[in-house]
Amino acid sequence: MKEQVDQRALDKFTYGLYVVASRNGDRINGLVVNTVVQVALNPTLVSVTINKNSLTNEFIRKSGVLAISVLTQDTPLEFIGRFGFRSGREFDKFAGVNYELGITGAPMLTDYTVAQIEARVRERIDCVTHDLFVAEVVAARVIREAEPLTYSYYHLVKKGKTGKGAPTYREENKAQTKVKKNEGSIKMRRYVCSVCGYVYDPSVGDPENGIPAGTPFENLPAEWVCPVCGATKDQFEPEE
Repeated sequence: MKEQVDQRALDKFTYGLYVVASRNGDRINGLVVNTVVQVALNPTLVSVTINKNSLTNEFIRKSGVLAISVLTQDTPLEFIGRFGFRSGREFDKFAGVNYELGITGAPMLTDYTVAQIEARVRERIDCVTHDLFVAEVVAARVIREAEPLTYSYYHLVKKGKTGKGAPTYREENKAQTKVKKNEGSIKMRRYVCSVCGYVYDPSVGDPENGIPAGTPFENLPAEWVCPVCGATKDQFEPEE
């Protein structure tokens, strides 16, 4: 019998959702991951897998430290998009965000956070497209009693997407996921970003970027982009 890899079987794994951050001198950066796992008790070791091309990977390799913020279930999609779909090379992810520096100097979120964990890297394992960091926990505390955000809840309830840098990312089947467009334009219809899952709601608009409530998607300026991930208008589809 020929062996086959059905990627849907791997989708049955359960994950959490976290912001992993590090520093490089005075610079800080972080990204959303779903690959944090405790791997030993004494000493307490955790592992995290991060794409080699990410700035956070570079910072962890240089500093040898990382911080993990366990996200709450009520974390807004826009907040996740800030850390999950934008590059720290072009955008200060921590600007305007509440955080604190731990004993390692790595930043830990205080908003939408269940717990904070700091660790020092003991080993780095090359996983082709990603690095697996095994790190020893040096500090940990619970911030608030709240339900942690799971990867499943993020996808099924929040309708969030998977970033291309994640080890669990798979190219979607456009024939199955593309929403059919009606021939006539429907005013006030909501549109969904195909990259990050952000929903443009005409009744709300995008006031932070100068788009008042009541502006149909079709009337948005050509240069308007998704406020979460920066995707252009042609990467939006009408909501079912």
